[in-house]
Amino acid sequence: QVQDYELRRYETAKWASTVIKGEVQKEALRQGFWKLFHYIQGKNEREVKIEMTVPVTCLVKTGCTDFKVSFFVPFEYQDSPPQPTEPGVFIEERKGEAIFVRSFGGFASPEKYAEEAQALSRILKKAGQSFHEDFYYTAGYDSPFKLFNRHNEVWYFKK
Repeated sequence: QVQDYELRRYETAKWASTVIKGEVQKEALRQGFWKLFHYIQGKNEREVKIEMTVPVTCLVKTGCTDFKVSFFVPFEYQDSPPQPTEPGVFIEERKGEAIFVRSFGGFASPEKYAEEAQALSRILKKAGQSFHEDFYYTAGYDSPFKLFNRHNEVWYFKK
């Protein structure tokens, strides 16, 4: 029996992010990904190429058409990430948090992420857990070219 969800604790960390407004989620992810990809390919103050890390996250807010797409900043740059010169890309620090995580395989469409988030929300409510219900993160761990054993997650933040 696969665990329905897990509780993870994340340390405070820096992420490179961009907010895409007024697009459907799939298109927002695509646009956001390319903006962030340009940043790690050298569109930053130091013109350094930064290794791509996982996960790529997308913040989904209930009833909102803005999507924040983010790459985790590699550990060697956490102390002082190269500042983005790519328009619309910024470095954000996310506070350490406890996060409820549900994992699933396959190619994750926005619909699939939403379905898994709904399932996680139901399970957490049934288990009497309190969490922030008005937003969730999607997290993708694979390149679009990986076909098998893909790993995706949805995250709700513990209250």
